[in-house]
This record gives sequence, C-alpha cells and structure tokens, in this order.
Amino acid sequence: MYRKYFKRLFDIVCSLLALIVLSPVLLIVAILVKIKLGSPVIFKQKRPGLNEKIFTLYKFRTMTDKRDERGELLPDEVRLTKFGKMLRSTSLDELPELWNILKGEMSFVGPRPLIVEYLKYYTKNEHHRHDVRPGLTGLAQVNGRSYIGWEEIFNYDLEYIKKITVFRDFSIIYQTFKKVFRRENIADANQFEYAVNGRMFIVIDNKYHEVHRSLNIERQNLK
Repeated sequence: MYRKYFKRLFDIVCSLLALIVLSPVLLIVAILVKIKLGSPVIFKQKRPGLNEKIFTLYKFRTMTDKRDERGELLPDEVRLTKFGKMLRSTSLDELPELWNILKGEMSFVGPRPLIVEYLKYYTKNEHHRHDVRPGLTGLAQVNGRSYIGWEEIFNYDLEYIKKITVFRDFSIIYQTFKKVFRRENIADANQFEYAVNGRMFIVIDNKYHEVHRSLNIERQNLK
C-alpha cells in the first residue's frame, strides 16, 4: 500500500515543502554558480526514469566551459573547480532534483538515474530497476556509492525494488543525511570523481585510484 499510494504522496508533500524552505539556499547557490561558473546555472541531462521513460534531470552546474585552442571542452578534472567540488561534496548540486521529484519524474528514494546510453548494456533483469521512479538517493548510495562496482550497484537497486517500505525509505534517507554531514563515500575538495576514456577514477590525497569503468566500456565486449 505504501509503494502504490503513500510513497508518491510523501514525495509530493516533502519536495514542495523542501523547495519552499530551501528556496533561499537555492537562490544563493544559483547566484554563486552564475558568478563563479557562468551560465547556464542549471545542468540538464536526459535520463531514463519510470518504465525507462526519458526525462530531463536538473542539477546545479559544477564545471566551467573551458575549451582548448581547437574549441573542444577540456577534461572534466580541469573544468571542475574548487567551488564545483564543494557543491558535489555537500550534494548541493543535487537540490534542483527536488523539482524532478515534485513533477513525478523522480522519488526521494530509488535507484539513481543513469545515463540513457547505459540502457542497452543492462542485463534483462537489471531493466527492472526502472520498475520504480529513480531516486535522489538509494540503497546503493548508502552502501558505498562510487566505491562499489556496477554489479553491486545493480544488486542493491534490485534488492530495493523487491521490498519498498516506509521504514526502509526513512532509513535510507536518514543514512544519506548522516553520510552527507560526515562526508562518507562522498567526494570532498581533495577527493572527486571523473572519467577518462570510460575509466572511472577517484582522487584521494592527490593520488588517482581507479574505481570502475563506465558501464558501456565495462560491458562492451559482452554485447
């Protein structure tokens, strides 16, 4: 009953309240992004949602548009500024997703929405992660986030959709707040993620550690 009726009601009420209460924070962050990173303030990207229906995900931008002499964008690690790293480490860049939740495209809790290009690399069973709305946070995010591989991420996603309860959702939200405030499994100013030729890295104390490859690179030989 919670999954069918009350989960969506919870999302509507809480996202609306959060947008109202956090409106000063949203405004301040938007102004700072405009000053430090330029326009557009909001980063938009197509993502697959419920039943793999494509929607537009909103985030605050965290990188500049710096380009090389040929007019091509510089690597992510060059365009990601200290301010951008701070937005990511505090998850402030995720706040515009509250609008996605209010619109019914996302939920507070659910599998994180991945990029559209990854859909064709899912196994048949993994497509079931789209049987529910994608979440602002999820079971995988409170159990390792970028420190775990794709198989574990998908396993956590599928485990979640098999048993969605109000207690589990509140537990995940509580754990998310704890991890954000403690900065556990979340990139800080000296610890951030980026991709190079499909290989995912995290920087810890100025040293590069490979976490996992992008899904399309990891599974390209399996298709």
